Formats: sequence, structure tokens, C-alpha cells
Amino acid sequence: MELPLWIDFFDELQNVRGRSQNTVMAYRRDLELYIEYRKTNKSVSGFYEFMKKNKLSTRSQARVISSLRTYFKFCETRGMKCEELRELRPPKVKVGLPKVLTPQEFQQLFDAAEVQDAVKTARNQLTLLFLYGLGCRVSELIALNVVDFNATDRWIKVLGKGSKERLVPLTEKLAENLTAYLKEHRPALVKENSPSILINDRGHRPSRVDVWRWLAAWSAKAGFPEPVNPHRFRHGCATALLESGADLRSIQMLLGHASIQTTQIYTNVTTNTMSRTIEDHHPLSRMSEVEK
Repeated sequence: MELPLWIDFFDELQNVRGRSQNTVMAYRRDLELYIEYRKTNKSVSGFYEFMKKNKLSTRSQARVISSLRTYFKFCETRGMKCEELRELRPPKVKVGLPKVLTPQEFQQLFDAAEVQDAVKTARNQLTLLFLYGLGCRVSELIALNVVDFNATDRWIKVLGKGSKERLVPLTEKLAENLTAYLKEHRPALVKENSPSILINDRGHRPSRVDVWRWLAAWSAKAGFPEPVNPHRFRHGCATALLESGADLRSIQMLLGHASIQTTQIYTNVTTNTMSRTIEDHHPLSRMSEVEK
């Protein structure tokens, strides 16, 4: 089975809608999975069982269905009639609370990122400060360039999903660390005039794999049972701000969420924290029985 308008669809994703290379490749994998299924099956409804046999989680299944629906909607805008658009419905996904990185865990990682080489230590710790201080995605982190930093007004330009730019204010500590790194340490790392702020051990812009490898090493050194997922920094940043009184709209702008509903999940995190605090400290929670 071949899908029509294949080239046109991916051309629009990348060049019109401005999707990142990683997003485009994810769409391709999802569509190729559907092509594989339709080679031997005529019924669209059996695709759900096919995904289960391929050990896709409910969340992954929902992503695949979303990719397919985006593709078939595109085809219909080009005059085609796609019955799959009516038959393919995403499964209900139970939204779990994000696992956050606590300030104590961040400090453990920050200390573990220190190595004998002062230059690499500065780079390592700045990486952690960016992840936790900006709440940025890994793709946004590695895309940061020197020209994106405004030292006078203390903000940095972050390139988010769909090539949308946002200006993120920096804390005094992060701005000071960044300024010192650019002046004293980055020149010793960089090769071939790379514009990137962060520089890997080979003198170039780091890749996503570099960041994951660094986090795995620092997590092991800090004594964590498993590597700290980069997204935990993002969740930790948002939760810490919310618990300190920041409003949802400001957090939405900081994280680059397209919808405020995405940001609202952090209110559930703080509500859970409040519930545990009350349970642990309120006198009524320690009374085995309230006398009538």
C-alpha cells in the first residue's frame, strides 16, 4: 500500500508549518506503521490491535492516530475523500501528573556536574542552570546561540516548536554564570567559530544525545537510581514557580505552551503537594478519632 500526496504532505509539514526535523520524522514513523498494517489488512478498526501487538502504549497509540488524522485531513484539503478520518479516533489517555525535579535533586546534580576541568565544569553546570532556570526543552537548549543573549536587559531568545521565538528573562545567578562562561570558558571549548552557546567536548554544538549522555553520567555520580529525564527540569521549573506564586499565564509564556490547558496540569501537582502537607502537619490528621 502507498499513501497518496506523501511528498506534498511532508513538504508542507517542514516548509509551511515549520515543524522540526524530529517532529517530521515522528510523523513519518507513524505513517509507515500504518502502511505496514494495511499491506495485509483491509479493516481500519484492526489497526488498534496491531498497535497493541507492537507494544505501543496508549499514549503512543494516541500520537500515531493524531499523526494519521493530520495526514488524512491534509489529503481532504486537496480534494480527496478519506474514510479513515471518520474511523480513526484516538484512545482515551489518562493524563498522569508530571514527575518534577526538586530543588534538592537539582543541587545534587549541580554538584555532580563538577569535574577536574574547570572549563567543562562551567559548561556542565550552565547546562543544568539552563534546563532548570529556563524550563526549556532539549531541542531549545542545544539551539541557543551567543547572539540570543542580551546581557544588558538580562534575557535570552529561545526558539521553540514551530520556529516560534520567545524572550525569557534570566535570574541574576544564571545571567552571571552565562556571562562568565562566555568570557572565560567557552573560548577554550569552541572550534570553527560555532555560534552555539553550549559546546560539546569535540568543540561543536551539542546534540540531543550529548545532553542525554551528560545527564546520565551526572545522575549516576549523584547516586540516582536512573538517569534524570530532561523534561523533569521543565516540570520542576514550572512547579517551583507556581508554588512560589507565579501566575499560569506567565508560566505558559516561559515554557512556550501553545495552550494554557497544557500549563494547568501543574496546578494538580501543587494541589497534591498541598494535600500531603495538610495530611502531614494538620492536627486533625493526627487524631485517631474525633470525639462527638
